[in-house]
Amino acid sequence: MNAPARILIVDDDALVRLGLSMMLAGAEDLEIVGEVADGAEVFGAVNQHRPDVVLMDIRMPRMDGLAATERLRARRDPPEVVVMTTFDTDEHILRAMRAGACGFLLKHTPPEQFVDAIRRAAAGEPILSPSVLRRLMSYVGDLSDAPADPRRERARRALERLSPGELAVARLVGEGRANSEIGQQLSMSVATVKAYVSRLLAKLELNNRVQIALLVHDAALDD
Repeated sequence: MNAPARILIVDDDALVRLGLSMMLAGAEDLEIVGEVADGAEVFGAVNQHRPDVVLMDIRMPRMDGLAATERLRARRDPPEVVVMTTFDTDEHILRAMRAGACGFLLKHTPPEQFVDAIRRAAAGEPILSPSVLRRLMSYVGDLSDAPADPRRERARRALERLSPGELAVARLVGEGRANSEIGQQLSMSVATVKAYVSRLLAKLELNNRVQIALLVHDAALDD
C-alpha cells in the first residue's frame, strides 16, 4: 500500500481547522500532519512536517494565503497548495493560480468532493474543472485590453521558445481543453499529450497546466 498523502491545514479559524480535520480523518489515504493559524507560520510547519498538500486559507491576519502560496511554491520541491475561501470570485481564483496553487476550493464544497479534490492534488493533478478554467480564461481576456501590457510581452517571449507542436498543445490548454480533447484535435494519444504538458511545464518553468493557460492568454497571440 502507498503511504497516505500528508496534509497541512492553514486557517486562522479554529473551528474551520477542526471541521477540516474531522472531514479528512475518515479518508485512510490522507493523513493530517499539522495545523497552523497564519500564512507566516506555514514555512516552519512545512520544514517540520513535509506535507504533500497544503490547504491554504486566503484571508489571514499577518500573511494572507496568496502571499504564502507564492513564497512556498518558489521553494525547491514545494508541496502542492490548494487555496480555500468562502468567496467564489474570478479575481480570487486568478490570483491563486498565478501564485502557483494547483486548485481552488470553496469551504462549503460537499465533503466527498472536497476529499476527492485533495486526493487529486496529492497526485499532482490540477483541480479546476474545464468549465471553471474556461470562465477564468474569459475573465483574463477581459483584463488584457491594455496594448502595452508588459505581462503580454513577457508571455510572448516565453512562448517563442516552444516548438510548433508544443505551442499547439499550449493553445488548447489555454482553451481549457482536457487531455482527451487535445489528443483528438491534434491526433495524439492521451499519454503523448501528458508528455507534452510535462515538457511545457519544465520548459516554461511553471507549476501546473492552469499557469500554462494563463501564460497563453497573457500573450494574446491572436491580437
